[in-house]
Amino acid sequence: MKIRTITTGVSLQSPDIEDQIRQTAEFNRKAKEVFEKAGYEVQTTRIATNSWEEYLGSLSDAEIVSAIQKIEQICQSLDVSFFNMGYAKTPDKIKLIPEFNKVTSQISCSAKIGDKESGIDFENAKIAAQVIKRIAEETENGYGNFRFCASANCKPGIPFFPTGFHEGETAFGIGLECGDLAVKAFSKSSNLIEAEQNLKAIFEEETKKVADLAQQISKDFGIGYNGIDASLNPGLEEHESIAFAFEKLGFGKFGSQGTLTISALVTRVLKGLSVKICGYSGLMLPVCEDLGLATRANEATYGITNLLLYSAVCGVGLDTVPIPGDTPAEKIEATLLDMATLAIKLDKPLSARLFPVPGKKAGEMTDFKSPYLVDCKILKIE
Repeated sequence: MKIRTITTGVSLQSPDIEDQIRQTAEFNRKAKEVFEKAGYEVQTTRIATNSWEEYLGSLSDAEIVSAIQKIEQICQSLDVSFFNMGYAKTPDKIKLIPEFNKVTSQISCSAKIGDKESGIDFENAKIAAQVIKRIAEETENGYGNFRFCASANCKPGIPFFPTGFHEGETAFGIGLECGDLAVKAFSKSSNLIEAEQNLKAIFEEETKKVADLAQQISKDFGIGYNGIDASLNPGLEEHESIAFAFEKLGFGKFGSQGTLTISALVTRVLKGLSVKICGYSGLMLPVCEDLGLATRANEATYGITNLLLYSAVCGVGLDTVPIPGDTPAEKIEATLLDMATLAIKLDKPLSARLFPVPGKKAGEMTDFKSPYLVDCKILKIE
């Protein structure tokens, strides 16, 4: 298991934010040192803010783009590689996202397309789909969509990007990379009952160690602690794959009958942990971030409809899903609406990070040339 991210959230009030970024980056550096001294590999530290409309919304569109470029320059000077500006919630601001996405490389954000209280925002969903198309067309290989998603019913405090945003006093949360724990737990399980017991035991043991360190950091530095996003989250190696972990239980390849049941089992364990949890704390199925998922995508053992089905019992949605570059915005919009419907009906946080790949059709291979992604065949979108 690794620490995928230490994410610290800070509320901003104006474009003049360099000091707050500096202070937050310094805290992240010190928190990382604590975990590393305890023997953990910390892959990233990140900063998330409140909705950027709250601290940049009074500026003109051109001024907003300029201000965001300046924020990225500040981040680069402070060695901050991951900065999330929260969500946009109004149509005009969502439309602006491609303008600053294509001139930045470290800034993430999302579009809010609904929540439990107000239901689906159909206009925002439509525009978010258009934004996904534009970003795909205006960034190399459509890779700008790595830093953008549409989200529904998501609360503050998610450590993972691009969904994460913050509200209130400064606080941090921990995101894990822990697919290897599922591989270990399921490898020594002869049935589903044992699988659930073994997964719970190993997660209780490992997350308690992380929680104890995080709580001590919170006390020592006087910074709030949101908890651990205990989501089952893969790495890029075979022994870290969620798909391959599932297959240890004898129900066939990922996507076969039984995958839904195992997905529910995993989420049940994660939601029932005794440590303080935050964010999704569900099952992550990022197609291009899991060697097993990418392998099974190449074999067409599952598709987007399957991923939506599993989202009904897990907790993330559609993540790093490659789709044909010529997919009409209307089909992307329909997919976002299905995701938002699940999120609101079931009162759970879901998001969609879709990758239309320019010039590529379903069944062709992606070619992202990214250290963060596994290439795989592009999924058909109905």
